[in-house]
Amino acid sequence: KIEEILRETFPHHGMLTEESGELEGEDDARWIVDPLDGTTNYAHGLPFFCTSIALEKNGEVVLGVVHDPMAKETYAAERGGSATLNGEPLVVSSTDEPVQALLGTSFADRPEEMEVGLDVFGGFAGLVRGMRRLGSGALDLCYVAAGRLDGCYEQGFSAWDVAAGALIVEEAGGKITDYRGNGLDPEESKGLVASNGPLHPDLIRVTREYHC
Repeated sequence: KIEEILRETFPHHGMLTEESGELEGEDDARWIVDPLDGTTNYAHGLPFFCTSIALEKNGEVVLGVVHDPMAKETYAAERGGSATLNGEPLVVSSTDEPVQALLGTSFADRPEEMEVGLDVFGGFAGLVRGMRRLGSGALDLCYVAAGRLDGCYEQGFSAWDVAAGALIVEEAGGKITDYRGNGLDPEESKGLVASNGPLHPDLIRVTREYHC
């Protein structure tokens, strides 16, 4: 079990996980772990899910790893270093026109958040080439980093869903913010937009009116 291994190897580190919640540590370091992102896909036998692990130091994510066991792909990044896929460098796409862009999303399906999710989806559907709701926020972010998606937006996530993927996007040369274009706080922000960079202003114009 991931949590047990990390606890044994780094006994003084804190931890934030989907399974156990917040576990206090003695150091200024904390692991942020989602052992299974894309649970609904997994339960239905749809092969699009992953494990996401991030290391936070002094409130800043400095290391991120996302592993897709079905595709046998491991995405990794270190702050100030680079982003890789199975050891090879990752670079975001060069798409600079929304009409050519393919976006991903994992907007929440809770009834109280569905209306906003559908409104934002409609706004983007009229702007870009195509939309994909794939079912894993962590992999959406990694696909942006790999240039498979030109951008994505996520709503109703938890820190363990996006902490690792957000760093991977940044280190691959992309940009990630909240819905209004401000800095992303994985624990406090309720919506995020990730892109290859050139597309970001166009994407933010759609999301910034929503108070997520």
